Amino acid sequence: MPYFGEAMTRRRVFPLVTLLIPLAAASAPQSTYKGHGAESVPAEVLQKYAPKPVPPDLARRIQSMMDVRAPGMGRVSPDGSRLYFTWAVTGVSQVWSLDGPERFPRQLTGGEDRTGIVDITPDGKTLVISRDRKGEENPGLYVMPSAGGPLTTVQHLPKVQTFFQFLTPDGKWLYFVANDQKPDSYAVYRWSFETKVKEPLVTEPGLWNIADHRPDGTLLLRKSTGSLTSEYSEWNPETKKLTPVLGQGEKEEYEAVYGAAPGQLLVLTPKLGEFRRLCRFEKGKLTPVTGELKWDVSGFGIDDAKKRILYTVNEAGYTRIQALDAKTFQPLALPKLPEGADHVYFGSSTMDGRYTTFGVETAKAPRSSYVYDWETGSLTRWVLPSSPEIDTATFSAATLESYPARDGTPIPVFVRRPRACDPAPCPVVVEFHGGPEGQAQPGFSTYAQIFVDAGFVFVEPNVRGSDGYGKTWLDADNGKKRLQIWTDIEDAAAWARKTFAVNGKAPKVGVMGGSYGGYSTLVAMTKFAGAYDAGVSIVGIANLVTFLENTAPYRRILRISEYGDPEKDREALVQLSATTHIGKLKAPLQIQQGATDPRVPVGEAVQMYEAAKKTGVPTELIIYADEGHGAGKRENRVLMTGHALRFMQEHLKGNPPAQ
Repeated sequence: MPYFGEAMTRRRVFPLVTLLIPLAAASAPQSTYKGHGAESVPAEVLQKYAPKPVPPDLARRIQSMMDVRAPGMGRVSPDGSRLYFTWAVTGVSQVWSLDGPERFPRQLTGGEDRTGIVDITPDGKTLVISRDRKGEENPGLYVMPSAGGPLTTVQHLPKVQTFFQFLTPDGKWLYFVANDQKPDSYAVYRWSFETKVKEPLVTEPGLWNIADHRPDGTLLLRKSTGSLTSEYSEWNPETKKLTPVLGQGEKEEYEAVYGAAPGQLLVLTPKLGEFRRLCRFEKGKLTPVTGELKWDVSGFGIDDAKKRILYTVNEAGYTRIQALDAKTFQPLALPKLPEGADHVYFGSSTMDGRYTTFGVETAKAPRSSYVYDWETGSLTRWVLPSSPEIDTATFSAATLESYPARDGTPIPVFVRRPRACDPAPCPVVVEFHGGPEGQAQPGFSTYAQIFVDAGFVFVEPNVRGSDGYGKTWLDADNGKKRLQIWTDIEDAAAWARKTFAVNGKAPKVGVMGGSYGGYSTLVAMTKFAGAYDAGVSIVGIANLVTFLENTAPYRRILRISEYGDPEKDREALVQLSATTHIGKLKAPLQIQQGATDPRVPVGEAVQMYEAAKKTGVPTELIIYADEGHGAGKRENRVLMTGHALRFMQEHLKGNPPAQ
């Protein structure tokens, strides 16, 4: 099932009161909320809108699809003898290990909280673990023996995010960042394995993380200044001072790490053209090391030993991989991975650079994970995906198509079609991705297939503002500019009715999405009322003003750069809010939300539902008391998907699932 994460950076007492903020002369509801998290909504509201069971047959179908899965690519032990990975086979993500290729996995962590592996100490004896509670996105850090055993807490504090950064090669120190000093700022710490005590290193305000480090303790620090933009500085361990290096005052998109040569940075940026390119930065100058491409370099990595650079290219949503020598920047031969994949990824490398994990995903099978030994040239598949009782060869492969926006701009869209429809035409579900700086992609998707198997054409547009098509496309929806292109949402429905009509009969068309896709859904159902016949919004933004005022403090600066400032751009934000256009609502609407969500507060869902009820249009509200920005627990994922599918079947096909 998809995780409805809004992009942060490239690399988560409530009575309804009289509105304190005038919403111009628009027909917005005169009520708002305060804060976020489960404590921001009364217990009786959580109880009233708790999810009801879905029909047993529907639940069983979704459960079967959830059993089709592949774990994360994982991390190889330093000697290459063991693989550690994160897997949700128990119903929630936990850490597992394999003692050899295609062996039976062993579970190392347990419980109800989402848990994952983030690193292994250089001696291979200790794992570094991240754990979150109830989707609050306030993870803590732990260490545990690699052979299994109890966890030792590094830091896990209420309402504090603690993120792992790196381990020193001598295995003495663990570096992390946390917003425990200020909720809208990350301080930099190191924690001693010997004394179990943390030491603050950088406490200057800012959204800091460690981009890279040198053996002498020098840190390359990244300070996020917007949803994608950043500045880089070096921290000197002797003087404890920060020295600006790159991006200061530019508001430019940069991702940087140390290169193999002294004084060199490797930088991923679109600054030199329309698309992101990988460059080297020396003596204040950027020089491309990847050729002139018509697509973005979507990501890169260099091993700790500074031997090899791996990078991926986003070709219209498909992922391709390349390798370079870190010193000469000459192309390197990659392992011979299976052909015909929609996506080929690189994962982590061991500290000495010898072993690297790779992942391969097709439209017809979950991702397979491999480990490559650069020294011997051997490629070994370690993890087999599982698909019990499901023939994934029957899955619908996404086709890349496009639809015309009203100004003539072709909008890329991925389409998955059922084998047949009776009666024709097939109803259509249009799903908008999250982000907004996200991208719908092809590949293996049990979530999409659930709707295809139910007889829906499943359509995923990449409207203007999506990633992967150059910076002009990406920036087209920033701030007030969103008013010029949000008609891409309505145009998708008009295209779907025409394209999937049969013998002159147009299909019914529904709209859905999570996070920013949920916002798009609410806009589709209100501002563009009549375009869609039903809508399902999951953790969606209803009012951009109240959202920006109540989202978690560490997120506010990042979201303002994307949506606009709630003071300076208030008029545009009001106009862009679904609550402003609620009086136009015509078709049935379902709203699903996690109570502990720090990104899109639960109050967004409640205020949208209260406003929709007043229109008399059939509206449902479902709140998950123990979930945040999307569902993490298996039973809640079944309910979230099941209720969305049930709602679409009721209102697009007129045949609700049997109880």
